[in-house]
Amino acid sequence: MPLDAGAIGRGCQGAAIESANHLCRAEIERFSAAAAKGGDVTVACTQETPVFSEVASEQGGHAALSFVNIRESAGWSKDAKATGPKMAALIAAASVPMPEVPLVPLTSEGVILVYGRDEKAIEAAKILSERLDVTVLLTKPGAIEPLRVSEFPVAKGTIVSAHGYLGAFELTVDDYALPAASSRGKLDFAGERNGAKSRCDLILDLTSNAPLFPAHELRDGYLRADPNDPAGVLRAVMKAADLVGTFDKPRYITFTENLCAHSRSKIVGCNRCLNLCPTGAITPNGDHVAINENICAGCGACAAVCPTGAAAYALPPVDALIGKIRALLSTYRETGGANPVLLLHDGEHGLQMIEMLARHGDGLPANVLPVQVNEVTQTGLETFAAAFAYGAMSMRILMRAKPKHETGGTVRTISYADTILRGLGFGENRVALIETDDPDELGRRLYEIGKQKTAVKPASFVPAGRKRDVMRLALRELQRAAPAPVDVIALPEHAPFGKIEVNAEGCTLCLACVSACPTGALSDNPEKPMLKFAEDACVQCGLCKATCPEKVISLHPQIDFRAATAEPRVMKEEEPFECIRCSKPFGTKSTIERISAKLEGRHWMFQGRAQRLDLLKMCEDCRVIVATEQSFDPHEAPMRPAVRTTDDYLREREEAKKT
Repeated sequence: MPLDAGAIGRGCQGAAIESANHLCRAEIERFSAAAAKGGDVTVACTQETPVFSEVASEQGGHAALSFVNIRESAGWSKDAKATGPKMAALIAAASVPMPEVPLVPLTSEGVILVYGRDEKAIEAAKILSERLDVTVLLTKPGAIEPLRVSEFPVAKGTIVSAHGYLGAFELTVDDYALPAASSRGKLDFAGERNGAKSRCDLILDLTSNAPLFPAHELRDGYLRADPNDPAGVLRAVMKAADLVGTFDKPRYITFTENLCAHSRSKIVGCNRCLNLCPTGAITPNGDHVAINENICAGCGACAAVCPTGAAAYALPPVDALIGKIRALLSTYRETGGANPVLLLHDGEHGLQMIEMLARHGDGLPANVLPVQVNEVTQTGLETFAAAFAYGAMSMRILMRAKPKHETGGTVRTISYADTILRGLGFGENRVALIETDDPDELGRRLYEIGKQKTAVKPASFVPAGRKRDVMRLALRELQRAAPAPVDVIALPEHAPFGKIEVNAEGCTLCLACVSACPTGALSDNPEKPMLKFAEDACVQCGLCKATCPEKVISLHPQIDFRAATAEPRVMKEEEPFECIRCSKPFGTKSTIERISAKLEGRHWMFQGRAQRLDLLKMCEDCRVIVATEQSFDPHEAPMRPAVRTTDDYLREREEAKKT
């Protein structure tokens, strides 16, 4: 492949740039010498990562190695001669440090349940019994020949519920029964019972029934294979045999409880993450949700749609990912690149598609910059906004033709991004999905992207802070760099920005909405009855609307770029009502007058008793004093009519018959 060392040098200023023809073999001494010097070393090859890592360790391991693929991603392309800026950008982005991700330990002691229908489950158990503690459970078995030697337990039953993860599965089994030891021609089961409990570290499911878990391929420790596919069963058996010991998985989500807007006082507001989690790792937990880090599979859908930033992705954190995109786009632009298109892909399906396109097709276009993430569904609105603020022309998200889990959150986020970009003059279809398993289709879709508008003056801001703060900053920078900036853009439903409207005539200033608002967007004034609203803090969780007893609040999703610097808006204010006895302000004038008008002459306490009606116009202290001084008798109420019973109705019916 052609190498433009000059472009790479301009993109990696201050670095020593060396090119080679056969660095991993004939010229390995050159790398060995560079590794011996220590420092940061970036190798533009991923195929020979083991070789370079081994040589570096032989030199004392003083060099901090990073690797980047510029061959399949750039050089192997029909546009290879024009990929110098792209190579420079990929190398520069590879040098951006990524923070370490915290780990979650999972421990398996090798207790496995093989769940099947017939002898195929028993054969799999025989292979595993040498390595694991095996139990076989057969659901609705036919004629099963007894084992010559009972090497492991065999039982019958049907799993009706399953919970847990690698090292901690809990199962409920119906029709559970053990075989009789005297079984002769076939296993005879007796004494069936329901509700039997079982615990195990691993599950090998060979039933071909419906999976025991949602998004089952993402559940650690749950292995499933078609019993009619011997190769698939063998792969599952070999994988199960290795799942003994302690394993570390990333803690994909950083969760901050006090930012969660799920509910307040048992009134539900935001449930975006609950509706999207494919594995059921998220559950309600009082005023917030709880994320089971042992079950979480890292799809990132919850973090992408969380309006407050309570759930934030950690592999990598959003500010680190945006920092990498910043380095990629700025270097590409500085080295002469034009019309950059970002291609977000994962490390499994997406990487394979890019490699196949490079090896057997036209490769990626010279202006398509691939960005690998753990899961494409982790991408939130802040990432889209930052990319276009930095000067991206388009973004494409590469997914499987049949995704492993729910993609509704990503589709919704793309609709928000497209609405904002269209409103700011960037044009139509700037962010889109490419759902395909065909490399040629991927290439065709990428090569047909036409030239479109980009940022007038690309931003250079450095992302920092929490997810919500980064989102606000990215959107403000996007508006500043837009071709046709506007102040207000209406957004689709459930967007994380917006305003509320209050029907002032119906509002009693009870301020229940203020106590329910989790972000402080709604506030009061301690000096006088007043309701204020700060749009910049509103996440459209809907708690205020659900809490309002008068039902006078409505939500209006939009983004107002002036909200960050605007003063809180007064939604309603009134003069306080002063106690007629001590002049202490309490309540609101309209509320006291409304209550007095409703009770005067209608309730027995206030009929013809002006002094009692005055109690409503007194503060809580004076009300008690006056009631005590004037000896108001609380038992003066007229007798209530007796409660009518069935006997009364029957007696009246008999009397009616007689007359």
